[in-house]
Amino acid sequence: LARGGRTQSSLGSGCVRMALQGVCVLSLCVLTAWAAVEGSGLVDAVSERRAEETHRQGSAVAVLFTLLLTTTILTTWLFKHRRCRLLHETGLAMIYGLLVGVVLRFGVHVQPDVIDAPLSCVSNSSPPALLLNISGRLYEYTLRGEVSDTQGQDAPNAEILRKVTFDPEVFFNVLLPPIIFHAGYSLKRRHFFRNLGSILSYAFVGTVISSFVIGVVMYGCVALMSALGHLGGDFFFTDCLFFGAIISATDPVTVLAIFNELRVDVDLYALLFGESALNDAVAIVLSSSIVAYQPVSSSSHSFDGGAMLWSLGVFLGVLSGSFALGTAAGFITALVTKLTRLRDFPLLETSLFFLMSWSTFLFAEACSITGVVAVLFCGITQAHYTHSNLSAESKKRTRELFELLNFLAESFIFSYMGLTLFSFQHHVFNPVFISGAFLAMFLGRAANIYPLSFLLNLGRSNRISSNFQHVMMFAGLRGAMAFALSIRDTSTYARQMMFSTTLLIVFFTVWVFGGGTTPVLSYMNIRYTHIYTITQMHLNLVDEVVSRSYSQDSAWPIRLWYTFDHNYLKPLLTHSGPPLIKTLPACCSPLARCLTSSQDYQVKNTHLYPARRCLVSEILALEL
Repeated sequence: LARGGRTQSSLGSGCVRMALQGVCVLSLCVLTAWAAVEGSGLVDAVSERRAEETHRQGSAVAVLFTLLLTTTILTTWLFKHRRCRLLHETGLAMIYGLLVGVVLRFGVHVQPDVIDAPLSCVSNSSPPALLLNISGRLYEYTLRGEVSDTQGQDAPNAEILRKVTFDPEVFFNVLLPPIIFHAGYSLKRRHFFRNLGSILSYAFVGTVISSFVIGVVMYGCVALMSALGHLGGDFFFTDCLFFGAIISATDPVTVLAIFNELRVDVDLYALLFGESALNDAVAIVLSSSIVAYQPVSSSSHSFDGGAMLWSLGVFLGVLSGSFALGTAAGFITALVTKLTRLRDFPLLETSLFFLMSWSTFLFAEACSITGVVAVLFCGITQAHYTHSNLSAESKKRTRELFELLNFLAESFIFSYMGLTLFSFQHHVFNPVFISGAFLAMFLGRAANIYPLSFLLNLGRSNRISSNFQHVMMFAGLRGAMAFALSIRDTSTYARQMMFSTTLLIVFFTVWVFGGGTTPVLSYMNIRYTHIYTITQMHLNLVDEVVSRSYSQDSAWPIRLWYTFDHNYLKPLLTHSGPPLIKTLPACCSPLARCLTSSQDYQVKNTHLYPARRCLVSEILALEL
């Protein structure tokens, strides 16, 4: 019995020890888990606080730019109320941006966050993203750009300046599409197509000439800088050509606004507006083609005939692809609005119009072609065909919607230009390069306007007068497109110098040339015309006859286009023009009936013809 009691006692004590050990292990696991949860909670709390702080700072930046736009609008109203044309709203936006940039850089002092202390790391390249393992947790950081100069010295208030700096892709993907679409959608169609040959010559041939003239002049300027020892980095001939392409993009928004207020000659307005709308597209594609130039030799900047032909192929391919995509999107929208009864629901009709136009840009970018160029041709096609299919309410809504988006986007870009002069931390201002850039800009514009005008006047019945040519030379302002192209890449010394010089050119042309437009018009004796109010119904009635009267004096390609457009495209895509059954061959009669809506010929009754002829004669008398 005694031996059995000792055995039971030893077994009991062993069980107690095992139980105690289990409790200790369990307690240790609980404490470890609690510590891990508490640590994770602390990390999550810190991340949440930083996210809230980032949100707060982003909201403050948004409020800052909203106040900038509000101040610009109020000052613009004051200038219009006082009938002061010395400064356009774009110039005002730039001035306010400059003032805010000065205050942010020199007037506000913010203590840097100690958490943002830099860590040293040696690397031969700049990876687009970094994965860091911090205490067993992976964090991803994306590259936003260089934040200090080569000596590691930040500009004053560098942290807050970085907060007000936007990703350059925001300009191309968000701000430029509504501006470019509005340029195409607001074209005065009859005057645009009447001067189509001249506009295409200035926009395509003239822009290419201007780009190469500027590139050659700037290459000589760079050689002079190298001889004087003023060149602080590599600057190749391809860089000079790229600068010529981006600085050839004209944006005479100030001049055109004054033209619109003064009712300047419609042909001069059409020439300037059409050239500025189309040459933006040419400048974008041309700059992309120059970037695509990649010789097969060891030197990436040597001349290579094959690489040059490849760049030319990229230029033609991207331009034609963008044109085809934008035009196709306009055709599809016109057919949908023609063959459906969406006009009975203006809200749905306007929504579809906006989505189809915006999707053109997105689809073009997805296809690796230029969305901004595609949306320009989409706007022109929408204005020429789809607009006449919309209901009266949708016509008003779409015009006002894109006019509003254009105004806000353009004002924001010009405000940001002024701010960037002080917020950008890697400006390279060289007096020799800046002087050469201004000289090259004037020479390139002159090589565009005067020789082409001489050649065009050989075949035009309505000649482009020398005064018109001088005004077009004077009105070659630089604006949003040149800025967006130059800020897209500022990673090298050459690109930084080009960006800084482009800013100064935009400031000078907007303030000096924009403010001097009215005195120049008076000095050149440019006549003013009166635009009478005519309803859209009247415009639809006279469009056919007016187009025929315009095409009589046009070159044979333009006359061929008018005939094809009037006999086939207008009846196919709109409710105007002759019936497709009469213009298409007999074998296509079933297709013609399928593409004809019930509204197609309501305005083509014979009893309307006498009234239409009388109205046409009155409007032609007013316009001519």
